[in-house]
Amino acid sequence: MNQTQLSDDASLIYNYHRLHHKLSPVSAIFCLCSLDTRVAVQAANLYLSRLAPLLIFSGGVGSLTAGRFDGVPEAEAFAAIAQAMGVPNKAIVIEPRSTNTGENVRFTYNLLKEKGLLQEIKSFILVQKPYMERRTYATFIKQWPSEETEERVEFSVTSPELEWDEYPDEGNPRELVINVMVGDLVRIRDYPAKGYQIPQEIPPEVWAAAQRLIDEGYTKHLP
Repeated sequence: MNQTQLSDDASLIYNYHRLHHKLSPVSAIFCLCSLDTRVAVQAANLYLSRLAPLLIFSGGVGSLTAGRFDGVPEAEAFAAIAQAMGVPNKAIVIEPRSTNTGENVRFTYNLLKEKGLLQEIKSFILVQKPYMERRTYATFIKQWPSEETEERVEFSVTSPELEWDEYPDEGNPRELVINVMVGDLVRIRDYPAKGYQIPQEIPPEVWAAAQRLIDEGYTKHLP
């Protein structure tokens, strides 16, 4: 595969994963942590823009962040970034145990319940990496419990506003990102049957691009 085809296929999949939701004020900003600290900056900026009075960071030590943040959970590392940007400690909730997207949702629900905050939450902005927006959306709908809330929790999903050519950097190298994007596309296909998330349509051209990348060896993050 030549570099032009590789870039075109990666861009197609990257843009499929993005949802471009319109944002409005909410009860809380819910940041799903990862290896990309730009997500922490985005979440903090949303808080500082007064889109919510509460900023939640969820994430333990996952397969991609083992050893990355001096051994501390992703949520603690992200919270430190937000605090350095001016977010007050009293506005931050940290969930430091989750290791995947489903746990991000369920463990955060349980933590908010324990803290007596659950009934105050009517809406979220979920903050993720660009290529994780769609799977986060599909997972949240399936995994967020609703039996104790009087009405459905509304939410939107956002991420750092970066196009594919801008996204890879030193901490998120292109090869790693393509492997993860392809793996997440396969999860979007397979996880609804496992009960992990709601179904999402995958256009034929997006799946064809993923298959070409799999054939090129981008298989390190397949489930």
